[in-house]
Amino acid sequence: MDEYVDRYVTYLLVEKGLAAKTIDAYSLDLAEFLNFLKALGIEDISGVDTTVLLKHLISLRESGLGPRSRARHLVTLRGFFRFLVQEKLLRHDPVRLIDMPKSGLRLPDVLSVKDVEKLLNAPDPAKPRQARDAAMIELLYAAGLRVSELIGLKLGDVNLDAGFVRVFGKGSKERVVPIGLYAQKKIRTYLDTFRPRLLKTRISPYLFVGRAGKPMSRQGFWKLLRQYAARAGIHQNVTPHSLRHSFASHLLEGGADLRAVQVMLG
Repeated sequence: MDEYVDRYVTYLLVEKGLAAKTIDAYSLDLAEFLNFLKALGIEDISGVDTTVLLKHLISLRESGLGPRSRARHLVTLRGFFRFLVQEKLLRHDPVRLIDMPKSGLRLPDVLSVKDVEKLLNAPDPAKPRQARDAAMIELLYAAGLRVSELIGLKLGDVNLDAGFVRVFGKGSKERVVPIGLYAQKKIRTYLDTFRPRLLKTRISPYLFVGRAGKPMSRQGFWKLLRQYAARAGIHQNVTPHSLRHSFASHLLEGGADLRAVQVMLG
């Protein structure tokens, strides 16, 4: 891999004629990337896939590197892997699936696993409304849902025996997402004990009900989420989208397959 980097740097110097400072910056980025690969035990460039690249970008963010610097790293990697494919040193370009936002590599805030645990434990499970909120937050994180998908769920969309939720996302596209035991348990407790108390004599097709048996509004859920984040002592901005992004990041950090995560996110 060091030889490939040397060949790419020579290419930038001789054929592209880039300035010395630019080449130095690219070289430092690639050296840091190679160190990351060595730490993972990857010794062959063909072992690098999109998931590995995303893990690298996540590690850069966690080290405190700003959005613009991370964007430059991505530009460096994009050029490097394009060169390897061009020179027939690699068959597929793993960077092609990673988009560069126009405003730079700006990612939503990602909560640590510890902060997610604090947030999930913030509602009081003995109180009807908070038991509902606990089930909603758990499911939002466990399935990586959009807030519109969460509040739109109906009773028939959740199969607790099989452990999955059926979601209708953008463009009414349907997907099935597995949910873990924690989410299953909180939803079951809410359904069996607290949902009937919230509805009283009313009937609703929706899984999560608010006032008068109506579905929870987006604004109402955002407000609740902020309140629980404050109660949990989390100081960074917490939104439904940051929980969705945390879901994806934590799966990738845990070794999940990128394609599987993409399918679950819709």
